[in-house]
Amino acid sequence: MLTMIKKLWKEESGQGMTEYGLILALIVIAVIAIMATMGGNLKNKFENVSNALK
Repeated sequence: MLTMIKKLWKEESGQGMTEYGLILALIVIAVIAIMATMGGNLKNKFENVSNALK
């Protein structure tokens, strides 16, 4: 039993995917924060372009 616990403790095969998942989550949070702060400005720009094309 003790050898099985030691073996599981040293195993690192799933660690890489966890790190990629955390990095992806941080990127998603950053993009959402940027879009939330710039959302009003982007909406105004698109409306100006839309009105100029009419």
